[in-house]
Amino acid sequence: MHKNTRRFLLAGDSNLIGQCKKFVKLVSRIFLIAHAIVSVSLINSDSVSRRFRCRNALTQSGGKRSTGYTISTRNHKHHVFGGGAAHAEQVIEENKTCGKILTVLSWMLVILTMPFSLLVCFKVVQEYERAVIFRLGRLLSGGAKGPGIFFILPCIDAYARVDLRTRTYDIPPQEVLTKDSVTVSVDAVVYYRVSNATVSIANVENAHHSTRLLAQTTLRNIMGQRPLHEILSERESISQHMKALLDEATDSWGINVERVEIKDVRLPVQLQRAMAAEAEAAREARAKVIAAEGEQKASRALREASEVIGDSPAALQLRYLQTLNTISTEKNSTIVFPLPIDILSYFMKHMEQKE
Repeated sequence: MHKNTRRFLLAGDSNLIGQCKKFVKLVSRIFLIAHAIVSVSLINSDSVSRRFRCRNALTQSGGKRSTGYTISTRNHKHHVFGGGAAHAEQVIEENKTCGKILTVLSWMLVILTMPFSLLVCFKVVQEYERAVIFRLGRLLSGGAKGPGIFFILPCIDAYARVDLRTRTYDIPPQEVLTKDSVTVSVDAVVYYRVSNATVSIANVENAHHSTRLLAQTTLRNIMGQRPLHEILSERESISQHMKALLDEATDSWGINVERVEIKDVRLPVQLQRAMAAEAEAAREARAKVIAAEGEQKASRALREASEVIGDSPAALQLRYLQTLNTISTEKNSTIVFPLPIDILSYFMKHMEQKE
């Protein structure tokens, strides 16, 4: 009895394993067929877009409208036949039909592989991230998804994560020749972030790399248009000007430049010595000018005081008494023999008569 039960269980297990193998083979074949159809549809859409670009280029160049156009290059020629618009519309309709079929197959695949397909279909992005979804090579309507959980169909959907946090880029030192022919080394820092996730993926191959290269070239161009004294004294205005240029240029890439700061401006050693000597000479000149102005003011004050004392003999007597008081206070051991004011006035009149 136990042997028969064991044989029955073993037979059931083998049947279950065989069914699982068949199911896995079926799912793999469906995946391969879906992948092949997606590849063919993408190739067709790419060829149609190329034909449209060729036709638009010929139309804009003023070519005549006939049954065919010839585009010649250096090595070969392409011929675009007339009636391309109708053919392109037909191919687009076929692609739409193919897309609908692939969507139905994907839903069937999701249903057949439940609940394992849920692990592939549901994705999660963080608060600072967005997901840009492409279905059969085209942007999915509705814009970027997130934050949180979102749904994708296997085989026909692909997505890209975009980080929206502010990034910092240290511009390496750039050797720049200024407007007055002085070589300086300038470095800066740029703060930027992705403002539009869809545009940053669809309009440029690598938005971050492009922004960094543009920041380096913009820094060199701005510094090359200014003399050395402006670079050293007007860093704030240079930073604002550079920020405005970068923000305007990267707007079509979905990038927002928040801030630009000039970190350091390094001069050659010889130029630093020359500027230090010039600054020292300027400081000495200013010191001499200040000393001369002080002497001039002091002489003017003495002249005015002498004129006041000469006009008033009583003021001279008071000044004489004040001086005696000061001497007696500071030097008590000194004996002073003051001369009468009348004698001094007599000598002064005698000197004036001689002159």
